[in-house]
Amino acid sequence: GNPACEAWRRVPRRQPVDSVPLRPEALGKTPPPLRKKKKKFMSVKKIVLIEDDREISSTLQTVLSKSGYEVVPCSNGIEGQQAITREHPDLVITDMMMPRMGGFPVLEFLKTLESPPKVIMVTANEGGRHKAYAEMLGVKAYLRKPFAMDLFLDTVAEVLAEDEDEEAPLRRKRPKK
Repeated sequence: GNPACEAWRRVPRRQPVDSVPLRPEALGKTPPPLRKKKKKFMSVKKIVLIEDDREISSTLQTVLSKSGYEVVPCSNGIEGQQAITREHPDLVITDMMMPRMGGFPVLEFLKTLESPPKVIMVTANEGGRHKAYAEMLGVKAYLRKPFAMDLFLDTVAEVLAEDEDEEAPLRRKRPKK
């Protein structure tokens, strides 16, 4: 099967033994309603997704949207630059190799912005030099295709969380080096 499904099946599931009784009615209690954890004052994070492969783009859009992110899809670097300028996203996820304009010119464009968004690069390229260049241009994470969707979502969450851990109130005001 599917590598993403296989990777998911291998993830160990931890069940706390005594946190929830198997039959709450036996104790005369009803379990509390399940609630999603929400952070206070957390706005919806906006992501510009630049990917030329329609199937991959569609899958990533669906996964991100269902995880609560607002996604702006683009099929090449030119559209991506326009969307970044228009939308001011929290995160850019870009492919490396695309027609018209690839991922590296997008990264170079981001370096010219006063407060650039964080970037995750996804690529099928195996080259270590490409990864080093991407990191030099400010890429926070580099994922090689194919990757498991849980790894992808964890990476997105971690990269976006870096923002809140560091200097969130000052971030937008810092001058470019």
